[in-house]
Amino acid sequence: MRELSYAEAIREALRQEMQRDERVFIIGEDVGVYGGAFGVTLGLVEEFGEERVIDTPISELGIAGAITGAALTGMRPVGEIMFMDFTTLAMEQLVNQAAKIRFMFGGKAKVPFVLRTPAGSGTGAAAQHSQSLENWFVHVPGLKVVMPSTPYDAKGLLIASIRDDNPVIFIEHKLLYKVKGPVPEEPYTIPLGTAEVKREGRDLTIIATSIMVQRSLEAAQQLAEEGIEVEVIDPRTLKPLDKEPLIRSVMKTGRVLIVHEACKTGGYGGELAAVIAESEAFDYLDAPIIRLAGRDMPISYNRTLEYHTVPQVENIVQAARDLARGRM
Repeated sequence: MRELSYAEAIREALRQEMQRDERVFIIGEDVGVYGGAFGVTLGLVEEFGEERVIDTPISELGIAGAITGAALTGMRPVGEIMFMDFTTLAMEQLVNQAAKIRFMFGGKAKVPFVLRTPAGSGTGAAAQHSQSLENWFVHVPGLKVVMPSTPYDAKGLLIASIRDDNPVIFIEHKLLYKVKGPVPEEPYTIPLGTAEVKREGRDLTIIATSIMVQRSLEAAQQLAEEGIEVEVIDPRTLKPLDKEPLIRSVMKTGRVLIVHEACKTGGYGGELAAVIAESEAFDYLDAPIIRLAGRDMPISYNRTLEYHTVPQVENIVQAARDLARGRM
């Protein structure tokens, strides 16, 4: 199968959905002629024109309001907020309007939009351009939250998100844009709310999200050389969450390490830990549930400090090794 980068897979999903459905359009800052801050929408304005690839003023609240209103009138907008940090400026429309309209109108109105936004650290972009704020949106009823970790998942989940009748927050890690992997040429969907076992194992389970899936797989490869077989699971969509594969895996291995980039306090790992603790998997645990997450501090501009603020492969290896060998 041919390989595409994560960014190319997203671009192909956008192109194929725009070709399939004239209601789909793209709107955001620099998404047109410039091709997006990370080049994801390159070439789309030339193919579809400025009426369907719309450059906006610098107003994240305006982008969120525009996609909410357009979705209400029957369109299928895909908005882009250049950095996830700036979703903070759009929270009123996203949280108080888009997430609640379908409920407040008794299902007579729907808001089928996708809001794409790059998140995460690793680019030296400092504290205001490097955050992972996914759990803010997970907390809001009415929003779906998607975090793909591979090019294949990015394409399939984005197409499914565009076709979904609910507002979807689609979070793309900046460091994944250049990662390559097999992607079918034809359109396909991955249903929202389906987790995937990325690697089979018997000794412990790692549940990881976004870039941490890639790092966990690398850590699992290193640990296999020591005789420790790690199972790696990617929820893929944080909300709705596919709980059963996580629970089954923990029942099999008896140990679980949860890895994410966002700050540990209030992070998604706490929700995953609660899911395990409240399930039948709890009685199968041979060790405490362990969370490995970002430090509770803003991301530093200094690259060495930035590196040590969020989990890296060596941190995952050490935490998994200690957990597997009963040192936790």
